[in-house]
Amino acid sequence: MEYKEFKGKTKNDAITEACRHFSIPSDKLDYEVIEEGKAGFLGMGARPAVIRARVKEESSEVADIEPVKLSETPVIPNVQAAAEKVDRIDVEAAANKFLSDVFAAMEITVTISAKYNDALKTLEVDLSGDDMGVLIGKRGQTLDSLQYLISLVINKGTSEYVRVKVDTENYRQRRRETLENLAKNIAYKVKRTRRPVSLEPMNPYERRIIHSALQNDRYVTTHSEGEEPFRRVVVTPKRESSSSYADSKSYRGGKSVNKSYHKNYNRSYSKGNKDYNRDRTESSVETVEQE
Repeated sequence: MEYKEFKGKTKNDAITEACRHFSIPSDKLDYEVIEEGKAGFLGMGARPAVIRARVKEESSEVADIEPVKLSETPVIPNVQAAAEKVDRIDVEAAANKFLSDVFAAMEITVTISAKYNDALKTLEVDLSGDDMGVLIGKRGQTLDSLQYLISLVINKGTSEYVRVKVDTENYRQRRRETLENLAKNIAYKVKRTRRPVSLEPMNPYERRIIHSALQNDRYVTTHSEGEEPFRRVVVTPKRESSSSYADSKSYRGGKSVNKSYHKNYNRSYSKGNKDYNRDRTESSVETVEQE
């Protein structure tokens, strides 16, 4: 296989990009560094790291096979149970091996805990260490990239698709709560201004959280626009609910209903004052005439 050129901000980023391209762990990657890369000062003079890489060629050596002597009473194993056990071990081992190689290349110490749920066909990987902010990245982008790469590695050798979830320091739950609060605040703004609001680009998982948080809202609706990776959620007011929300808002604030009430009350009060003053004046005149 011919070498291909890969670039990244650092040498490790370039290696990760090469592993992602070939869908292999780093121990199976044959590469050479062309340019180490330079960070520069305040973004000035920065140069990307460049490597040439390809998949390592496997050895063509063939081991000698000795004949196997069969016992007189053959033992028939539980094939399904054995297959499930091997599959579970392979999935967890593959994830641990891949991540260990990645973290070794990044020169960071991370504790890896991978648990495979055979009933749900899911692999949950929890990472722990001193500085997990590096693995989370901006809005979880680095964590999502690791999750995507692990999914490529383990699903390449399994008969059934395995869903992968990578988390650290309960970031996924904290991010979900942040997005749900954001959805409520944006919905309030849309209700108040009656104008649609477009959110920042998000991955499919985060967009589903926004849609789910507002799916039962009476006054707004959500939809997605754009192409990946710039696809975003747009929150718009429901046409049939705009007037009803305005009415309920005025009622709660005591504006339009009270304004009409006070207007009618003032009109009746002014008329009553005029009648009262007129009767009082006429009564005074009659008293003077009698005297």
